[in-house]
Amino acid sequence: METQATNGRQPLLRFRNVNTYYGVIHILQDVNLEIYPGELVCLLGGNASGKSTTLKTGLGMVRPASGTVEFKGEEVQNQPTSYHIRQGMAVVPENRRIFGDMNVRENLLMGAYLRRDSEGIEEDLDRLLHMFPRLKERYQQLGSTLSGGEQQMLAMARALMSRPELLLMDEPSMGLAPILVEQNFELIKQINEQGTAVFIVEQNANMALSIADRGYVLQTGRIVLNDTAQNLLNNEHLRKAYLGT
Repeated sequence: METQATNGRQPLLRFRNVNTYYGVIHILQDVNLEIYPGELVCLLGGNASGKSTTLKTGLGMVRPASGTVEFKGEEVQNQPTSYHIRQGMAVVPENRRIFGDMNVRENLLMGAYLRRDSEGIEEDLDRLLHMFPRLKERYQQLGSTLSGGEQQMLAMARALMSRPELLLMDEPSMGLAPILVEQNFELIKQINEQGTAVFIVEQNANMALSIADRGYVLQTGRIVLNDTAQNLLNNEHLRKAYLGT
């Protein structure tokens, strides 16, 4: 389905009939999805629906058995994750996975490990500390001493240090108190409004759709719904299956 967001432009990330397997288990089944520059798109679904596998396939961590993954018009399904990162992707992984034995500054610099523009790196540090003032307060603290919400902020800021065109986020609400979920999704929205395309894999459908432009719903490895976020919020089937109403 073409929405106003596409406007005939080339997708930033595109899956074409992607099938993946873990051993003999067929995980993703003919998955087609598109994310356009500047969009905020969410992928919804329950446990074991294939959401994280979709994200890992987009990053090159899982290679499809068939179908193609395109990033900026180039087929990348056979390229390693490092290539995807160099081409302009960044990831905020499930459960944050920051470096607990490094302080906030060191964690942030790890996000810029492929960059060589030291002046630009310092500029981005200043910019992100302004966006995430709590990290500025914790600048010399070890990652392991931060709260769950602060670790999520650090994981987001670390990913942004690579200046990605597409930010992929795996379950950003996981393990966070409701008030912290709201704060973090507001930050995700802010990141998107500053020009970075965002792809969120999330179980919290209400929260994800409240900030997204479009959404896909994955059920046992298949895309079963694809529409604007507002239409999905109003979809009776989705409301019963995923929104608890």
